[in-house]
Amino acid sequence: MPSYRPPKIASSEITPRQIYVRRREFLGAAALGAVALYSAGKASAAALSAVQSKYKVDEKPTPIKDVTTYNNFYEFGLDKGDPAALSGDFKPLPWTVKVDGMVNKPGTFDIEALMKEFPIEERTYRMRCVEAWSMVIPWDGFPLASLLDKVEPLGSAKYVAFETVVRPEEMPGQKGFFQSLDWPYVEGLRLDEARHPLALLAVGLYGETLPNQNGAPIRLVVPWKYGFKGIKSIVKITLTDQQPKNTWQVTNPQEYGFYANVNPDVDHPRWSQASERRIGESGFFGASRHPTLPFNGYADEVAGLYAGMDLKANF
Repeated sequence: MPSYRPPKIASSEITPRQIYVRRREFLGAAALGAVALYSAGKASAAALSAVQSKYKVDEKPTPIKDVTTYNNFYEFGLDKGDPAALSGDFKPLPWTVKVDGMVNKPGTFDIEALMKEFPIEERTYRMRCVEAWSMVIPWDGFPLASLLDKVEPLGSAKYVAFETVVRPEEMPGQKGFFQSLDWPYVEGLRLDEARHPLALLAVGLYGETLPNQNGAPIRLVVPWKYGFKGIKSIVKITLTDQQPKNTWQVTNPQEYGFYANVNPDVDHPRWSQASERRIGESGFFGASRHPTLPFNGYADEVAGLYAGMDLKANF
């Protein structure tokens, strides 16, 4: 097992071809709605008490308005503004997460109780989307490893599978004409990836409870991987000895694999991954470009997890 070093002090999904033409439907006054819901959410969000973490990049955070109004969360729609505009009816509390499978102590855990049990840390991470845009986000949460330690994985467990909530009455993207994927949304990690200190269960951002559009009340953050690995609104975690499929791998296996490690040398079939647009920064075309870093800049910490692997074959 490699020794891990803290990051040096110095981001998701794509729209499939078949649903391009439906992206703008059902928006109406989406821009105004997004701003209004963002403002209301900010005003009513509970503040989190978080300790400062050593996991912090020395880069300017993306403005909170961009973080909360430019999102991929297909349960609420296909456009970047849909999650903020259409998530107002979603009820993130009360909430429980079931953890089962190859563990000694399976259980169902109340999210508010977990937030009291585990110290909440503030971590500023680079986040890289497979669509070649990125953000820098101050997350608040606790290590995924803390929850895994609580349930005591068996020695035979090798993978961690995640499942999101299915509530079509509250999530318009999960029903009718606008349904684009098979639900629930599922994801997975190797157990050693899940136990890595950088893997975070986020419950807030910018010192406030996690907004609906960002994955309330609890989501996964793995900053060295493309953003679609960051499953939102988690209700179930299962330890298993079989590599789980993820939603995008099932939907389009030619373009999406299991690992999804950020790699500037492995292009998406429809665009280059060599650089990225940093949302919220000004530039000639509205956002400045940055060179994409291997493992999103976290190579010193996580490259050892993949020693000897062909990262082009295991994409």
